[in-house]
This record gives sequence, C-alpha cells and structure tokens, in this order.
Amino acid sequence: MVLAGVVVGILSPGGFGVDAFALGAGAGLSVLLFGWLMRLGISGEREREREEAAREYFQRHGRWPEDE
Repeated sequence: MVLAGVVVGILSPGGFGVDAFALGAGAGLSVLLFGWLMRLGISGEREREREEAAREYFQRHGRWPEDE
C-alpha cells in the first residue's frame, strides 16, 4: 500500500498525486503498525503462560524452575 501510494505520487504529481500518496502511505503504515502491535500482544501472552507454568512448578516442587 505504501509502495502504491509512492508510485501514484510520482506518476501523478499535483493534487491527486499528493492525496493518493498520503492515503496510500497512511493506510500502509497503519496496517504495519497494527501487525506489529498484534505480534507484541501475542508475545506478551506467551510470556504470561510461561510465568504461570513456572509458578505451578514452584507450588509442586518448592523451587523455581531453572531458565533454559
């Protein structure tokens, strides 16, 4: 989307080209940001699951599991 906005901005200078560049770049960058935030949230969930498993191990064995 960002690339399409850049191409339209280059091929059609003037009012429409600038608007198309802004729309394409804004939409593309927002999709990239959303994807990055989703990955960040998923990695945080995995970390919470590992922490919970370590706490359960601690309750059963009385010691904290060693980091691998």
